[in-house]
Amino acid sequence: MTTTRTPATATTPAATRVPVSRAFRFELVKLLAQWRIRVLLLACWLAPAAFVAAVSQQSTLPTDTLFGRWMHATGWAGPLVTLGFAGSWALPLLTSVVAGDVFAAEDRLGTWRHLLVAVRSPRRIFAAKALAALTVLVLLVTGLAVSASAGGLLAVGHHPLVGLDGHLLSPGDAALKVLLAWLCALAPTLALAGIGLLGSVALGRSPMGLLLPALVALAMQLAQLMPLPVGVRLALPGYAFVSWNGLFTGPVQLGPLLIGVAVSLVWAVAATLLARLLFLRRDFTNPVHDGSGRRALALGGLPLAALLAATIGVLTPALGATGSGIEQDKVQRSVATAFAHLYRLQTAELNRPDVTEAQLQVTAACDKGSTGVEPEGAGNDWRCVVSWHLPGVEATGTAVYQLDIAPDGRFVADGDGPKEVNGYFLVRTSTGDAPNPLWQFDGNVELLPAPSKGQ
Repeated sequence: MTTTRTPATATTPAATRVPVSRAFRFELVKLLAQWRIRVLLLACWLAPAAFVAAVSQQSTLPTDTLFGRWMHATGWAGPLVTLGFAGSWALPLLTSVVAGDVFAAEDRLGTWRHLLVAVRSPRRIFAAKALAALTVLVLLVTGLAVSASAGGLLAVGHHPLVGLDGHLLSPGDAALKVLLAWLCALAPTLALAGIGLLGSVALGRSPMGLLLPALVALAMQLAQLMPLPVGVRLALPGYAFVSWNGLFTGPVQLGPLLIGVAVSLVWAVAATLLARLLFLRRDFTNPVHDGSGRRALALGGLPLAALLAATIGVLTPALGATGSGIEQDKVQRSVATAFAHLYRLQTAELNRPDVTEAQLQVTAACDKGSTGVEPEGAGNDWRCVVSWHLPGVEATGTAVYQLDIAPDGRFVADGDGPKEVNGYFLVRTSTGDAPNPLWQFDGNVELLPAPSKGQ
């Protein structure tokens, strides 16, 4: 008796291909079935609203946090305070838990062979896992943004927001810029997610794969605190966690923001492609595989180090800036602009006749430390004397500020008199005491050189 072997067709089980969409749904269900992912989703969609609403009702505000001093005035300050915290701590930890464990979990459970039998394609497995991790991260980031905005709006209301240069943003403009700020923060989150995928593939069951995105984010935060040249600072993939504040100045400081977003996306693509390369080269027949060893670390780490060096090499000459970017004329211009806008805000609180910035003719004279210190770079020893003119008044008004400028260009100006202008945190209005907008204010020095007038 002879048997006839029928060739495999597209309808036989041996030739059936599992599409990426079905594998993606399977991986997404697996992620959402984990208790820690469910807890994170619940926390991201509920905790920011409770936090923002509670802080907005307190008498003491987080004035050391960007936009924290305005949480009593508008509900749009809350999501920006949350974004500042999320960029430093929450988002790196979320990427570690999600992307840093999506491949390593299969190593711990020993389920790679079952998954390969079901899907029959390492390429589709990688695509499904990466897309599932990305989807969960987007849900988490969306929850943080929506929850914080809802908490602020319900607790305080849909009111104008004071920008970083003191100008008043309408509620609609503030809402749009809050949305753009959170969208820009997605770029460095994707960069950390790509690094998490790379660590999860290369390090296997090792806990270092899970911690890698958080450690990289911590290293970038420490680097941002150092007096780095502008080209090096903007070449770090996490700079978009900081540069979103340029959206809240007038004119908008788009240069650092766009560069930060572009660098982050390049890192996200590069890290993901490296993770895919290592995953496709893996020997799945080894049941005790525990990462790909030193060779995998070299294949994953060295290209990213080369990418950082190349980015620095491209940005430094292209930007035309070699120092910190914090210069005397930039500081004076930023302080004068913010003071002019906030002076008009104080004028409205006190029901005085309105004046324009052109009428005020505000100027600032700033120096750093003693006369022997070059007036440039970060530090808490900046001192500025602001001068202005009122229509019909011959005397020139002056006010003194002590500045603490961070290496990333953000500064806090602390009023040092006279008392009736900026020496006290309250002003007496017709309806009672109100916060004095000129007492302390936040500002931002653009690190990139100003474009020439001919451009």
